[in-house]
Amino acid sequence: MSVAEAPVPTSRIAAEDAGRRVDLDLIADLVTPGSRVLDVGCGDGSLMDRLQQRREVDARGMELSQPGVNECVRRGLSVVQGDADKDLVHYPDGAFDYAVLSQTIQATGNPKLVLMELLRIGRHAIVSFPNFGHWSVRSSLMIKGRMPVTKNLAYAWYDTPNIHFCTIRDFVDLTHEIGAVVETAVALDTTGRKLDMRMPWWFWNLFGQQAVFVLRRP
Repeated sequence: MSVAEAPVPTSRIAAEDAGRRVDLDLIADLVTPGSRVLDVGCGDGSLMDRLQQRREVDARGMELSQPGVNECVRRGLSVVQGDADKDLVHYPDGAFDYAVLSQTIQATGNPKLVLMELLRIGRHAIVSFPNFGHWSVRSSLMIKGRMPVTKNLAYAWYDTPNIHFCTIRDFVDLTHEIGAVVETAVALDTTGRKLDMRMPWWFWNLFGQQAVFVLRRP
């Protein structure tokens, strides 16, 4: 979810891409059936819809953009309008089994605080994000001398809602800093296939276009 001043919806990659967002399918598979889930930055409700249909969860959403809220309401989904940087404090400790932040953490004003709030609100936090350390990003900067525009980083530098880019290694370091336990981690390549879990972090960091982490408190 973006900071409030951002002029464009920032809770997810553009809604038209939601149908081919493989991270949403992966997140849905990681959630235990019948759980209570808070989808922070729920966009048009694509993930909540998947969760309700596939896992029969009690899904609630928080979304900053009015168009996203309107679409969720149209789908019959439970949603409130709110900003992840400001409004997560209103949820009680352990209110949900999972607090989810998909393709959104890089657009928050304070990613560390938001992640800590997710771990406070949910027994588990699930976070997906584009990897700024992917080889295609590196080559764009090194060879072209330009900020990259890719499927997962779809905005130009001057209109992007993404204000805190990170790599997989950066995110792992952040989990260590806040004392979070990594229960599951998955890196996806450019085709959406999972990378071998036996490979080291540097390999994921180079070839993983996006990542999904399941975290919990110690």
